[in-house]
Amino acid sequence: MVADMFAGEIASELVRELLKHCRRACSFKSKAEQLRNSIENLLPIIREIQLSGVELPQHRQRQLDDLTHKLRHGLELVRSASSSSRWNVYKNIQLSRQMEKLEKSVSKFIKWPLQAHVLADVHHLRVESAERFDRIERKIEERLGEVKIGEERLRWVLEEMEERGEGAVEVGFCAGMRVGKEKVKEMLFDEREEMRIVGVCGMGGSGKTTLVKEICRDFQIKGHFSHRIIFETVSQSPNLEQLRVKIFEQIMGGNRFMNAYDSVPPWMVRFEQSIRRPTLVVLDDVWSLSQLEQLIFKIPGCKTLVVSRFRFPAVVNSTYELELLKEEEALAVFCFSAFGQRSIPQNFDKKLIKKVVEECKGLPLALKVIGASLRGQPPIVWQSAKNRLSRGEAISDSHEAKLIERMAISIECLSSKARECFLDLGAFPEDKKIALDVLISLWVEMHDLEEADAFAILFELSDKHLVTLVKDARNRAGDIYSSYSELSVTQHDVLRDLALHMGNREKLNRRKRLIMPKREDRLPKDWLRNKDGSFDAQIVSIHTGEMKESDWFQMYFPNAEVLMLNFSASTYFLPPFIEMMPKLKSLVLINYGTVSAVLHNLSVFSSLDELRKIWLEKISVPPLCKTTVPLVNLKKLSLVLCEVSKSFNGSAANLPLIFPGLSDLTIDHCIDLSELPQSICGFNSLENLSITNCHDLNELPPELGKLNSLQILRFYGCPSLKKLPQAICGLKRLKYLDISQCMNLKSLPEGIGQMVSLEKIDMRECSQIRNLPMSTMLLRSLVHVICDEGIAFLWKEAERAIPELQVQSNSAKFCVHY
Repeated sequence: MVADMFAGEIASELVRELLKHCRRACSFKSKAEQLRNSIENLLPIIREIQLSGVELPQHRQRQLDDLTHKLRHGLELVRSASSSSRWNVYKNIQLSRQMEKLEKSVSKFIKWPLQAHVLADVHHLRVESAERFDRIERKIEERLGEVKIGEERLRWVLEEMEERGEGAVEVGFCAGMRVGKEKVKEMLFDEREEMRIVGVCGMGGSGKTTLVKEICRDFQIKGHFSHRIIFETVSQSPNLEQLRVKIFEQIMGGNRFMNAYDSVPPWMVRFEQSIRRPTLVVLDDVWSLSQLEQLIFKIPGCKTLVVSRFRFPAVVNSTYELELLKEEEALAVFCFSAFGQRSIPQNFDKKLIKKVVEECKGLPLALKVIGASLRGQPPIVWQSAKNRLSRGEAISDSHEAKLIERMAISIECLSSKARECFLDLGAFPEDKKIALDVLISLWVEMHDLEEADAFAILFELSDKHLVTLVKDARNRAGDIYSSYSELSVTQHDVLRDLALHMGNREKLNRRKRLIMPKREDRLPKDWLRNKDGSFDAQIVSIHTGEMKESDWFQMYFPNAEVLMLNFSASTYFLPPFIEMMPKLKSLVLINYGTVSAVLHNLSVFSSLDELRKIWLEKISVPPLCKTTVPLVNLKKLSLVLCEVSKSFNGSAANLPLIFPGLSDLTIDHCIDLSELPQSICGFNSLENLSITNCHDLNELPPELGKLNSLQILRFYGCPSLKKLPQAICGLKRLKYLDISQCMNLKSLPEGIGQMVSLEKIDMRECSQIRNLPMSTMLLRSLVHVICDEGIAFLWKEAERAIPELQVQSNSAKFCVHY
């Protein structure tokens, strides 16, 4: 148990307190009573160590037993001292001598070497569970109050957490960062008004966030702020209004009676002062003073820790500037990434490796990424990397530019296709999750890749720490039945800077990717200066707020194949230069605002003859009947978090007429969708239909069986759906049916056995289904059924009838969609 690791130190502090009381017990009965309380608090904790299930070595166990015996003897002495008359001088002298003897004996048990050995033994044992740790921690805090934990013990605790997968300890969190941690903690403990806002700054990738997260896990920090720690990432293009409200509500405990922009009234100030609710607000990755000023709250007891690449002396009263790793620390980080251990293997060229590490200049992220890039490479590649790193200084005098140039080495180790895919990542906004569906589609279109090859590149970039897979993306990505609309990846901002730097080496009009690095109110001025010439860009990525017709200017993109429009607005005028993109294949519109955006200038779609894929997110989809020109080449349409009632509810929209070649339709988290239009049954080419997380969907078209080409059908997360139309049994080509989380679905259609091609059914959390149709035994192609334990027994007869069938029963709380 993690708590056991601290028990030696707790025992040490309490026994020292015990011995102080012993010196006074013979003279003051009240002190004897205090001593009794200390012993009675200590003994149960030692007993818990002995009964915790942690198998200590026998000699350690004997030592703890001996300590317990001596403490019990001390308790008897205290009782005798309490009952002794102060006039019985001889007896009191005897008791005093016995206590002195006990003091010398117990002192042997509380010396640091014994503590270190006991804790080291515990350190090598597994911790049972986080719940048990929390229970013990709370019990210790209740009995003993605030306990100060030594730095070395904290490191052991975090390493135990890392082993159970509950936390990560950066290998580089060594002496250098421990010094920084103590300095930042001192600033946070300082109660002076001028220390209300403090900061941590350093260059990109230097470990600022790692350090601050480590501080937030510190027991002293959590105790000082009563576990009220708010951690928010700001980034370059935040929605400040939304973020400010979120932080304010957390500070005020969810109090919605005040506005985040209102000043705190005097009665609230007095109330806050009276109850003293200390709160730590951590603002990570702050890029500008204007951002910071809007996210600081002058509320009693609230302290703000600002984490940024820059210093803000006008607002931040005291800033700790993070130092880079020292030689030994940097070598440990690099070796862990390159070899999976913390030192150089014996059969490697130590001088060469140390030269490569030296060129990384102690930057944790550079050490990690370059080490991973060189993992498993032959010596000639290492020598080449060292030479290239040594030439990186010519790019700029600033550390940021040097980092970018050094980081480019890891990209040059990639194949040409993987390198191009990495550079495409710069087109996505910073600090935003990248929808896996959008990313894979982009790579397939841009680089003529098969989907399987695109996933192979994704895993290669992930293995080299150039992209991070979110949630269970690695396990699910690439599965032929997976839905990627809920899967995503992220990328560190330094790596995005690298992608932008490498992609911007050409002149503006000649670049393959024309990207706005961060969100701005208008298009960049250098775009305006070059608008008279054509742009060669194949990918155009724009990130703005609300855009009106007058905010755009005409541009010509004869080679553009992908257009990404990222914005935060309730209304958005589509750029008129879309008409000047004759080769456009993929259109991505993502709204990061709080409400669905209304689009204007829909007439631009009439010129998009080559458009194949559309991704709309948080958009109010207009009535589709207004689109008079069919998008004959459109293959995939994805609507995520959109309002679709105007376009999809009812039978007004003739979808096959507007999208005659559509093969993939995804509608996800569109909560206003109550029914599908009848015309959806007229698609001859539709292969994949995914209607997911649409809580109001209660009725399906009765003629779904006409979708002759359909292979994948998903209706998961639609709790209002009560039945499936009998006509779907006519889907002869259907291979996968997902009805999981359709909690009110009563049954499967009687004729389901007619689905001769059905290979897989996912029906988790379909608790209302009480029986299965007899025709399920005719599903000869069925090989996999996923359901809850209560449903699995219904498939027993089908399992006997279908030799290849495997029924997988899962607990509902572990439900994962495919």
